[in-house]
Amino acid sequence: MSDEGAGDRPGAPAQRLLVLVGEHREDVRAALGEEQYALLLARLEALAGTAADDDRAVGRAFQGVRVLLTRLPLPYDHPVHLALDSDRLAGVPPGPATVVDARELAALLTGSAPAGSATGPGADPGTGGTDPDPGPGSLLGAHERLLRAPALPADEARARCGGAAPPSELIRLSDPLGREHYPAFQFPAGHGAPHEVVLEVNRLLLADIDPWGAAAWWLEGNTWLGGAPASLLGRLPDRELVGAATALVEED
Repeated sequence: MSDEGAGDRPGAPAQRLLVLVGEHREDVRAALGEEQYALLLARLEALAGTAADDDRAVGRAFQGVRVLLTRLPLPYDHPVHLALDSDRLAGVPPGPATVVDARELAALLTGSAPAGSATGPGADPGTGGTDPDPGPGSLLGAHERLLRAPALPADEARARCGGAAPPSELIRLSDPLGREHYPAFQFPAGHGAPHEVVLEVNRLLLADIDPWGAAAWWLEGNTWLGGAPASLLGRLPDRELVGAATALVEED
């Protein structure tokens, strides 16, 4: 994707930011820890999966990406940092093309751009793309792992919420067939409404925008806690779980 001549197009500042992340991806990767980098990838995919004609949804999903990038410990004069500080970025909403650019950037960062295709924002032209197999470290592989975790179907999750629609803070994952899965750790074993601490942490993790990233935080290893947070529910004080999530999302 090229942002040449994009200065007057709606959403151009957002597109330019994604271009710069692609161009300076090595700096971005070096500045993020493993957990935050995985979160960036998940938020890019959340943006990439948003309906391009839903301005509000695109804006919320892009905000999730932007907020994470603002926490990068980059030099003040770094191009990505300057783009984040731009008044135009705050004043111009992201346009529909931002969704496509997010998809290309996620493919570039995971090395999953199809052979012969454009390799995403900031990629060198003419490189011919990369191996179409995303491999075990890709977003696809991560999703498969998360979908294998114990989960409740939508009807049971609704029943656990008193028959009402589950709150937006609950992590909801969709499989390739479109079936909804609510990771089971969010509920007490056997019966009962969702854990309040899970809802609190999920709000911090923007689970309504980025369910895959929130699920990965809960179900995979956590350096702050020394284990998967989901396995520590009821074993650690709730404040420690909230503190670990806060440490991930708050500004340095």
